[in-house]
Amino acid sequence: MAELYDEGAPKKAANLSINSDLLRKTRELNINLSATLERALREELSKREADQWADKNRTAIKSYNDFVEQHGCFGDEFREY
Repeated sequence: MAELYDEGAPKKAANLSINSDLLRKTRELNINLSATLERALREELSKREADQWADKNRTAIKSYNDFVEQHGCFGDEFREY
């Protein structure tokens, strides 16, 4: 599977605005903001790329599902369960 992004790319500073109370509570618990943001962005990127892939391949997926519904799945005749 292709990588979502280059994990070895250098870090770059970013200017963000977040809820002040959320930031205060996060700092009180010593939560690593950079690591938490990277994890959240990685999850969101993965979800969106999966959604884009499904949208791009929607026609092919429908065609395959229609074929299987009409003809069955390859190898069905060899199943023993």
